[in-house]
Amino acid sequence: MPFSHFVPPRGHASGKPFNLDRLLFWAWLAVLCWLPIPLGSVEPWAWAVLAVGVFSILTAWCVGYAFGIVGPSEAFRRAHGFVWLLLAWLAYLAIYLIPLPIDIIAKISPATAAMHRETFAFDSSMRTLALDPHAAVSSWLRSLAYVAAFVVTLLTVNSRERVRQFMLALVVFALAMSVYGILMNLTNAQITWFGSPMSHGAQASATYFNRNHFAGFLEMMLALGIGLLIADLRDRKAKSWRQFLRHFLEWVFSPKMRLRLMLCILVIALVSTRSRMGNTAFFASLLATGVMGILFSRYATRGTVILLVSLIAIDIFIVGSWFGVEQLAQRIDATSILRQEVAMVGAPESVEQRLDATTATMSIVRDFPVVGVGPGAWVLVFPNYRGEAVMAGFFEYAHNDYAQMAAEFGLIGFGILGLIVLWSFSVALTAQAKRRDPLMRGLSFSSMMGIIAIMIHSSVDFNLQIPANAVLFMVMLALGWISLYLDRRKPV
Repeated sequence: MPFSHFVPPRGHASGKPFNLDRLLFWAWLAVLCWLPIPLGSVEPWAWAVLAVGVFSILTAWCVGYAFGIVGPSEAFRRAHGFVWLLLAWLAYLAIYLIPLPIDIIAKISPATAAMHRETFAFDSSMRTLALDPHAAVSSWLRSLAYVAAFVVTLLTVNSRERVRQFMLALVVFALAMSVYGILMNLTNAQITWFGSPMSHGAQASATYFNRNHFAGFLEMMLALGIGLLIADLRDRKAKSWRQFLRHFLEWVFSPKMRLRLMLCILVIALVSTRSRMGNTAFFASLLATGVMGILFSRYATRGTVILLVSLIAIDIFIVGSWFGVEQLAQRIDATSILRQEVAMVGAPESVEQRLDATTATMSIVRDFPVVGVGPGAWVLVFPNYRGEAVMAGFFEYAHNDYAQMAAEFGLIGFGILGLIVLWSFSVALTAQAKRRDPLMRGLSFSSMMGIIAIMIHSSVDFNLQIPANAVLFMVMLALGWISLYLDRRKPV
């Protein structure tokens, strides 16, 4: 009996107990749910688990493709130009790893050559554009894993059923994380998590070491949940009070009500993080995406407007008032903190210190404008640029992803990254404007909202330096492509 009798045709799922396509989909979901648990996968061993997971899934898919078991999704086929852009980004990062004569480096980046000559006074013949070659290798491997995460999402989330399962599974996982974070916060728990002491009394951080990164995770998960709500909206007009009451009771006892309650708990967790920009980014992205969805979509319904207004009203004025929105508002108002207080052991950085660190980082950009200091070398160069304003404390990151990326990758690399994000966002916006399918419009809404939220939050934090959140951000980019091209019966 031929081997093909036991396997489904390419691109189609089978009802048999074993199906590689289905197995890889659930394996990818398991990896995504694992990533936030070990402190956001910031430790080297946790990062290694991420790399092994995503590369194993992609390798298994390639083997399955070679045997005719699986096939590329329509979204992957249509995103081939974008995938080439991602590969161009990897090629650009590889340039930092190539040893070059110091004279050539001096023509590309005089400041890099000068620093090499100062550091290696007796041996400066062949160097790399990266001031920290070991960090550059690590950065390249991480970027390779992020690109693989984008591709795996396109390949495995390849049907309408998968889209719903994918979104709902991540929201349910975020619910578990939120309940855990809230309980730890309410009980003032002091625990050691994966070798790191964590104090949950002042704010909710769940399994993340930094509450702001937990907030970034929740921003993206809330975007997925809201997209699911939008996908299930139906404009049903009641002709009588009896019909209105029946519609209302159907809504109360429907899965949509359970999902709405789940999102309320996620909002409670977000407010409990006391993250100023995290909460600002969530509400600003919800408002901005809602306005764009209403203005650009030809198929926006009255129910969409009602849902967005109710989300903002309920989350701010009801849930927030019970679970700490006043404390959060006070913290936003009190953004000007004396540096003497901040210099105390254990005190967080003030807004002024973060802005000072960003200003110092922009000085690095001015001195290394073309290719930057190299991936991962910001922490090596920053001490030479920090002034008296930021002398207190240790800065591992710039607390501004834009500034740090421009300093490390130069304006060329920063431009490539900007094109990657803008291209994916424009694809999601196109889907929002032209797709009639409610599920695809909900998915595009999730992608747009998640992208906007992280972009806002990144102006004062470093969510994209945390592997778990960076991978989830790549997933949000991929969902934009899926929302435009999945199950499209005619050109849009």
